[in-house]
Amino acid sequence: MQTNFTPEQLADPGIARANEILRACVHCGFCTATCPSYQVLGDELDSPRGRIYLIKDMLENDRPADVKIVKHLDRCLSCLACMTTCPSGVHYMHLIDHARAHVERTYRRPFLDRMLRWTLAQIVPYPGRFRLAMGGAKLAKPFARFLPDARLRAMVGMAPKTIPPVSRNDDAQTFPAMGERKYRVALQIGCAQRALNTDINDATIRLLRRLGCEVVIPRNLGCCGALSHHMGREDESHAQAARNIHAYLSEGDLDAVIINTSGCGTTVKDYGHMFRQGPLAGEAAKVAALAKDVTEFLAQVGLPEGAPKGLRVAYHAACSLQHGQKVKSAPKDLLKRAGFEVVEPADSHLCCGSAGTYNLLQPEISEELKRRKVATLEARAPQVIAAGNIGCMIQIGSGTGVPVVHTVELLDWATGGPKPPALAATP
Repeated sequence: MQTNFTPEQLADPGIARANEILRACVHCGFCTATCPSYQVLGDELDSPRGRIYLIKDMLENDRPADVKIVKHLDRCLSCLACMTTCPSGVHYMHLIDHARAHVERTYRRPFLDRMLRWTLAQIVPYPGRFRLAMGGAKLAKPFARFLPDARLRAMVGMAPKTIPPVSRNDDAQTFPAMGERKYRVALQIGCAQRALNTDINDATIRLLRRLGCEVVIPRNLGCCGALSHHMGREDESHAQAARNIHAYLSEGDLDAVIINTSGCGTTVKDYGHMFRQGPLAGEAAKVAALAKDVTEFLAQVGLPEGAPKGLRVAYHAACSLQHGQKVKSAPKDLLKRAGFEVVEPADSHLCCGSAGTYNLLQPEISEELKRRKVATLEARAPQVIAAGNIGCMIQIGSGTGVPVVHTVELLDWATGGPKPPALAATP
């Protein structure tokens, strides 16, 4: 794609990076075949190619975002399926992130939109606040249908039936390896996950310790910055990311930073890019290089072979894992090695519609994507659905009666841990 940025514009590192990405695009349209929002809406401007044209026009002309641009950029899930499909290597993630930051700086959203986004940024990354908000949402559920906005109804509808008690395993501490220590790893404990499902971190810690890992929960660890980052709130996201970088490096030598929420993993692995121009560049790149999805790490260190469990598991590939991190075969291979029968749904490359806060900010499109995903999963007649991202688990679980668990919960169970609580009713 030909671009016409001025030398003055290209002096900005963000514009220079956008220029590189735009020039890589050859208008082939392969991305439209795998874009979930385009499949639902059928509008060229709701495809990656269409959004690239909008972003190019906005940035080249150095003008504020307008209603049209914001509508189509907001409808993007950032699922990154387009990056897997693109034959030209267009790094759409960096482009859409830069465009959203430009929108945040130059466009004044309607009042309710501003308030909803501010509320999400102030609540979801903080487990204590999130627990209180979910408690309030539970009380409001009977009145949800009277709320005037679909996004408000979606937020109230997100409240789970039960809110798990706080797990003390998430406190800053060090868990010794069981037997000989082979590795020393830090665990990214997540933020929303600590409020929604404490079983995931508990299972991860047990499994890693069983495999000879000393597991460190660093002090001052918080949100990785992903939620604010994908809403274009750069200052907030960079502050959160910087705090985590310091937290990890304060723990000394580590063999890996283990992440069991793939939405977080995609962002942490991009810390090197986020801080490439600043004083934290070296430290950020070091943490990014250490970051590994839990299944990625387990595939490297080896998992004991498990006895057949006689359980049919439908594996849902989270977009942030398969497209954002290119971790595709490891979770399935591990589940098979652990003794499970693994099946995949049709169109496994397509998003379930969760996408961070997308299911709250774009509930109609999200609901249609959830309906499609659940239908393809249930078509495989699974006894359980496994996924590697808490957002996907909540999204899919709200549309099916099949138990939904984290991949690591099944691997922990197969290697000596307790049966996942969500499977208590299964034989």
